[in-house]
Amino acid sequence: MFSCILVPTSGSQFSNKAVATAARLAQSLRAKLLILHVRSPIETPHHVEGGALSNLGGNVVMQEIEEEERELLESALKLAAAEGTTATSAFVAGYSPSEAIIRIAGEQHCDLIVMASHGRRGIAELLQASETHKVLNHTTIPVLIVR
Repeated sequence: MFSCILVPTSGSQFSNKAVATAARLAQSLRAKLLILHVRSPIETPHHVEGGALSNLGGNVVMQEIEEEERELLESALKLAAAEGTTATSAFVAGYSPSEAIIRIAGEQHCDLIVMASHGRRGIAELLQASETHKVLNHTTIPVLIVR
């Protein structure tokens, strides 16, 4: 049915649940599992002369960011392993997480995307369109939403 499943993760409780669900599904279907983390370059700290980060140096800050992302992906891989699945992981920086998720899913020939629903309701949902909602509206690949 599905041979390659992509699950994006942010390291949150919600995305960890999606990773575990995707891992169980991949294990039962004998499908490949790709765990993806997307970071917006906008989230990268910028050095301003005289600012607090200027004393650290750009390499130190970027090394810390890369270490956090490595730990996030290693944690997700451990969740998948706990569910009996060997997964691969990938990291990408993109201005739009939803666009990066859709692009990587296509490039890797994934036939299912598993994503978390963050449970926003009412005005909060209207004011902040979730990446899950954006993926749903812009992909032709089936999407399984985990609550």
